[in-house]
Amino acid sequence: MSTEADRPRTAVLPVNDLPDTDDVSLDLTVPTRALAIGAHPDDIEFGCGATLAKWSAAGCEVFHLVLTDGAKGTWDRNADRDALIATRQAEAREAAAALGSKDVLFLGRTDGELANGPEERWEVSRIIRTLRPAVVLGHDPWRRYRLHPDHRHAGFIVTDALVAARDALFFPDQGLAAHRPDSLLLWEADQPNHVESVAGFEEAKVLALLAHVSQHESTLGIPKAPASPEAHDRAVAALQARVRAQLETHGRLAQTALGESFHRVAV
Repeated sequence: MSTEADRPRTAVLPVNDLPDTDDVSLDLTVPTRALAIGAHPDDIEFGCGATLAKWSAAGCEVFHLVLTDGAKGTWDRNADRDALIATRQAEAREAAAALGSKDVLFLGRTDGELANGPEERWEVSRIIRTLRPAVVLGHDPWRRYRLHPDHRHAGFIVTDALVAARDALFFPDQGLAAHRPDSLLLWEADQPNHVESVAGFEEAKVLALLAHVSQHESTLGIPKAPASPEAHDRAVAALQARVRAQLETHGRLAQTALGESFHRVAV
């Protein structure tokens, strides 16, 4: 009579199977702690704001990590760089508060010049090992036709730092225990395979985006000097409609009313 120990184990191949595009999972168990990592001060709100609001309302401790200083986030060639950096940090904190998040961390790399170097991987892995999140969220670095280099590099910083954080032989000089999160969720996914249902949290996402006042004209389509209060209200309503339409499109992937889609990676 054979025992479980006698039976041959199925080998786990190091190369993943191709994903089944028809198999889209819905809703993780609410994590105890989550870390969202974005290239610029508004990227997290665009990528996963409603998901973070939902988790925070359910008791999750949510942290944001912004990798660049956002100093190129203006059309004004004569803008005061230091003032803009301070403004964008304040806006990021206000946006995080609108989502119920606990704190915002800033890596402070120069906007437009982000690199996936050993210093960046060291810093981000240290933050992951320190905060010990159950879920990490970030840009999908493999999205096709992505132009902005900061978004590509931010995605690879996250994936590479996550490998370092989980494996004890990376960066032993940190003096921190290795940490392996349960899941990695990549927003703007080239091949989404997971959706978080976010009905009831769409307004929190919009409020968080509106907190980025410096980006109203350049990114959100809200004029800096509208012709009238009614014109401003119409621009805000248009933003709300665009956000809702996107959430509806993402939700349809998993037959839910409103959703944010990701590629979920086993860590």
